Amino acid sequence: MKIKVFGKDKKRKNTIETSGGTLSDKSKFAIVESYKSARTNIMFSLSAVDKKIFAVTSHSKGEGKSTVSANLAISFSKMEKKVLLVDCDLRRPNIHNIFNIDNSSGLSNIIGKMVSFEDTVKRDVLNNLDILPSGTIPPNPSELMCSATFVELMNKLSEEYDYIIFDTPPIGVVADALLLKDLIAGFVVVVRERSTTHGDLQKLLDSVKLADSKILGLIEVGCELSQRKRKRGYYYYQYY
Repeated sequence: MKIKVFGKDKKRKNTIETSGGTLSDKSKFAIVESYKSARTNIMFSLSAVDKKIFAVTSHSKGEGKSTVSANLAISFSKMEKKVLLVDCDLRRPNIHNIFNIDNSSGLSNIIGKMVSFEDTVKRDVLNNLDILPSGTIPPNPSELMCSATFVELMNKLSEEYDYIIFDTPPIGVVADALLLKDLIAGFVVVVRERSTTHGDLQKLLDSVKLADSKILGLIEVGCELSQRKRKRGYYYYQYY
C-alpha cells in the first residue's frame, strides 16, 4: 500500500511504501475515527501523569501490536506533533517491515555504543514522524532494555519529541516490556477478536499490576464495527 502525506507546506510530500493495515487517506472512515478516539483517550491519560512516553504491547505474538503502534504513531503525527516510534521488540522486530525502512542498525546498536542516534534514526518517514528501528538482534535483549544507556537516551529524546511510542514484545511471551515501566506512562494493550482469550488478558493485567505499572487502555482488532454492516476493523475502549 502506498501512503501519500501532505503537510502544511503543499510543496512537501512524503511517499512511502508500507505493508497493509496502516492508516492512509484511503482508510475507511470508521477505522480512522477509531484511532482518533484512541489517540484522544491516550492523550488524556498521559496528561494525568505528565509523561509523553507510552508502550504498545499484547499477550501473544500475531495479535497486531506492531500495526497498532504504527497507526497510533501516524495518528499522533497528524496533529502536527513531533513523534518518535521506537521498535523495542529486539527479538522479533516488525516496524521496519511495516514502513519498509532499513534495519541494519538501530536501537540495539545505539545501546551497544556502536553507533549514535543520529546515525540510525529515520527522520521524517512521514511528516512529523521519526522512526528508530530495532537494529541487530542481540543475544541479551532484556539486559539492553534495562540498561542505563537506554534510560539516558530516552530521557534525552523526551526533550526533543512531543510523544514517544514503544512497540514492545508480547508480555505473555517475555518480560522485556515490563522492564520499561519506569520510563513510560503505561501500556496500551492490543487484543485480537477470537484470538486473545479472557485468561490471556487477565494474566497480562496481573503481570502489569505486579510490576506496579498501568494500563492506559485496550485496543481490540479484528472486531466487527457494526453488526448491521458486518465490517471488520478496529475500535478502542478504555480499561478502568
